[in-house]
Amino acid sequence: MKLMWHYTMRYKKLLLFDFLCVFGFILIELGLPTILAQMIDRGIPQKDGDMVNQLGLLMLLVVVIGVVMNIMLGYFTTRITTNIVADIRDDLFAKTQSYSHQEYEDIGVSSLITRVTNDAYQIMLFLQNILRMGFMTPMMFIVSLYMIFRTSPSLSWFVLGALPLLLVAVVVIAKFSEPLSTKQQKNLDKINGILRENLSGLRVIRAFVNEKFEESRFNKVNTAYAESSKSLFRLMAVAQPGFTFLFNIVMVLIIWFGTKQIDAGTLQIGDLIAFIEYIFHALFSFMLFASVFMMYPRAAVSAKRIQEALDAESQIKDPENPVTETETHGYVTFENVTFAYPGHAESPVIRNVSFTAKPGETVAFIGSTGSGKSTLIQLIPRFYDVSEGRVLVDGVDVRDMSMAFLRQKIGYIPQKALLFSGTIAENLRYGKEDATIGEMERAVDIAQASDFIAELPEGFDAHLSEGGTNFSGGQKQRLSIARAVIREPEIYIFDDSFSALDYQTDAKLRARLKQETTQSTVLIVAQRVGTIMHADKIIVLNEGDVIGMGTHEELLATCPVYYDIAASQLSEEELNR
Repeated sequence: MKLMWHYTMRYKKLLLFDFLCVFGFILIELGLPTILAQMIDRGIPQKDGDMVNQLGLLMLLVVVIGVVMNIMLGYFTTRITTNIVADIRDDLFAKTQSYSHQEYEDIGVSSLITRVTNDAYQIMLFLQNILRMGFMTPMMFIVSLYMIFRTSPSLSWFVLGALPLLLVAVVVIAKFSEPLSTKQQKNLDKINGILRENLSGLRVIRAFVNEKFEESRFNKVNTAYAESSKSLFRLMAVAQPGFTFLFNIVMVLIIWFGTKQIDAGTLQIGDLIAFIEYIFHALFSFMLFASVFMMYPRAAVSAKRIQEALDAESQIKDPENPVTETETHGYVTFENVTFAYPGHAESPVIRNVSFTAKPGETVAFIGSTGSGKSTLIQLIPRFYDVSEGRVLVDGVDVRDMSMAFLRQKIGYIPQKALLFSGTIAENLRYGKEDATIGEMERAVDIAQASDFIAELPEGFDAHLSEGGTNFSGGQKQRLSIARAVIREPEIYIFDDSFSALDYQTDAKLRARLKQETTQSTVLIVAQRVGTIMHADKIIVLNEGDVIGMGTHEELLATCPVYYDIAASQLSEEELNR
């Protein structure tokens, strides 16, 4: 409730108007039976036409005002709740942008999607009911009780007798609904997870003819979600007829004893009709409030999940007084760096790595799969923090730098080329927001992407689907490289970014990069010896350890592992050249 209250209090003025509309609506709703009682007990018996007409017009005016109040109540309620949910989603999204890789792994991407969408929606539904019914029903209930006691104290005991039973039923239902709501939302997380995997891996699933297996896996989770939902809705479904049954019993008893009092002359007909209306409002208000209260456990589960995501502290964040300026540009130094993933301190991925890269140099990393190449270079932009040792950029420990300042120095091309839905120009400007057409043309020319872009009718305005799936792997890699090149960074990081290119395109691209990056430091992770053989320094990794460092010729002579890799890829003539 604390989370919902925090966001609701941002709209105090709208909340005040909402409250005034509720208060006005209650007075009007309860004023009608009072006016009706006056008409029946005074106007009609005395055959006073003027009084009946006046009271009738007054009732019509009250009805019109009530309709206006109800419309205004709906408007203010909707405006408050939609603003609140928009704020929650904005804050959640902004928070996820500050997460390190570890927080995404701990919470789960599919769970984060559920929290931003479904959990926020559950809170909106609850708040809509609270702002309409939650405000209205307690006040209407209290005023109705007052009018009930004022009209007939003897009949009011039937209402008081029913209240404890209603209260116990509400508490019991709320107690059982909370664990069911928690289970339901967790199952929804699983549905989102499987659906996300299935859509992104559709080609692999079809290639292995595993559609039936995936259908079975989804059906299992979907059935679990349906069962938890059925249990929750079944529990809620019992409440309404149960309350209605008790409500009808109370009504029957009141009408029965009320007619006896009319017969005895201790109660007037108009008062009994008004009394029945008051009871209807009192018990109906209680039922509505009970239904809102029963929604609370589900909203509380959603609020708890959202709060958990908002409270998650990133393990990688800026220091109190971050460095935002350096004297040198492009220097990268590793000093005895050891890294282990959080929770796996006993099994480091890389151990005691030391090297220096300077502007104008190309430093390459090669090794078997799982040797720690990609992990090592991800320590430079602080995707992870070192376990031991230091990573220095321009003589400053990256942990002492502002992350924005650090990452502005870097042009990062990931292992898997990731493009966003939109145009080619929009994707290129992701690297430099104010890039001109000339700068884009230069970047794609360096990345060897100008030929295929020129063949597109729309050119730079050609549309990319989500993930760039309407382009080939090689085209996506070249656009990803162009996106980094366009910002002219001090440090280039190529994480196996040439793997989808043919040898000819690879060679042309590297030749152009060599010309354009004379003032920048270039770090390349690669599997192909041909991609890195002309690097100024090649670092050979094996199971996290540096087992060789030098030029291509030096490593062929001194590092057996490098020689074996080269021998498996190069011809005898190329090896002995």
